[in-house]
Amino acid sequence: MTSDPAGRPIRTFHPRRGRMSNRHADAFAEQWPRLGLTVIDGDRTPLDLAELFGRDAPRVLEIGFGMGESTAEMAAADPGRDHLGVEVHTPGIGNLLALVAERRLTNVRVAHGDAMELVRRLPAGSLDAVHSFFPDPWPKARHHKRRLISPGNVALLRERLRPGGTLHCATDWAHYAEAMRETLDGDTGLVNAYGGYAPRPGHRPRTKFEDRGVRAGREIFDLVYRRR
Repeated sequence: MTSDPAGRPIRTFHPRRGRMSNRHADAFAEQWPRLGLTVIDGDRTPLDLAELFGRDAPRVLEIGFGMGESTAEMAAADPGRDHLGVEVHTPGIGNLLALVAERRLTNVRVAHGDAMELVRRLPAGSLDAVHSFFPDPWPKARHHKRRLISPGNVALLRERLRPGGTLHCATDWAHYAEAMRETLDGDTGLVNAYGGYAPRPGHRPRTKFEDRGVRAGREIFDLVYRRR
């Protein structure tokens, strides 16, 4: 994790708090002990993904899943792969856990905390794909250092991908899309799978957040890169 001049870690997210509904709180209490993982800053203990999921299968890491609807939908449509979602918004975690229980999904695990701290615990080459859909664009220039898609973070994510694994990003902020593409193109260990912006993949569910961007007149940009 990068640090500011005072040595404080630079976060790529706003710490988010919110009250859980009874449904979310009940799901959290019932499902978290079995499906949840707390990310502790500075913990570098290697994470055994086979132990976490109870099987050996290709794995997808989703960074910032919001309320979790798309994670649950993708996991339900993709039972052959395991899906590890990481989020800081506790009501979103509660909602995803409720969806997992309602749909009886066995291939989802949920982490709470800083995504890049979690990434540091993952073995090199352990991921089939990394998804970052609509991360905070941090539009003000003085906040650009907080963007998730930055050279240092991309190098870590690429290292955790298997050869041929994919890094898939989406944003509805044109300037961030351009910055993402510049950063991803600058990593020599990645290749743009489409040579430019990707057509909207059918496997990425449309979310309420994305719909709001479309209604506001913002274009949606997908970027898909493969590890060499």
